[in-house]
Amino acid sequence: MANKSKWVMPKQHGAWAMLIIPFWLGAYAGGLSWVHAPLFLAWLALYLATYPLLMAVKTKRNGPYVPAAIRYGVIAAPALAVSLWQRPALVLFGLAMIPFFLVNIYYSKKKNERAFWNDVAAIASFCVGGLGAFYVGRGELTVEAFELAAFSFLFFIGSTFYVKTMIREKKNVRYKWLSWGYHALLIAGLIAIGEPFAVLAYAPSAIRAVYLYGKSLPIMKLGILEIANAAYFFIAMIVLYS
Repeated sequence: MANKSKWVMPKQHGAWAMLIIPFWLGAYAGGLSWVHAPLFLAWLALYLATYPLLMAVKTKRNGPYVPAAIRYGVIAAPALAVSLWQRPALVLFGLAMIPFFLVNIYYSKKKNERAFWNDVAAIASFCVGGLGAFYVGRGELTVEAFELAAFSFLFFIGSTFYVKTMIREKKNVRYKWLSWGYHALLIAGLIAIGEPFAVLAYAPSAIRAVYLYGKSLPIMKLGILEIANAAYFFIAMIVLYS
């Protein structure tokens, strides 16, 4: 049996929804293609590679992190090569993610990965991945692509505020008002710009941010509810862009 230390896995479970949802929303809206299969494999493996790399930066230790990152990189390489062969311009999306990854490196060096701006940088990077998935199908980026990326970004920023109020910042009244205010402004803003259906996609997020605040929920239950909410958002966006 392989040594588990060889396959260092991310501990931020909420990041999986951020990895999957923007990508497949972009793929669906842009037009599904066989290229999305190798691209997603590369996307997944590269994400898995970033965690041990950031851990190496944080701990200032190479083993077992650098070897794990290399293993994931080996998996990503052929899938990425196929994707780039079909869509060479995908390299530009990779370059666009570099500034956000540098922010993640900075906070890892500071051993402050839970910082809000570190989360924002990660979410932005995932949404760039969604733009790349859209481009693969459509061959160009349209207003629709950026709208969808923005919707995903706004959703996960709201999730970040909410989760902080439920776990690490649950006694911080400032975060409560940031979370409530963010969700209220989001709903009001969508109504103001004439996006009434999009309001339905965010409604459960706003309700749970207020209703569940202050309640003591087990981490497992909190996670399950977030998965359900993310799945609802994904379906609502699919309907919106159908």
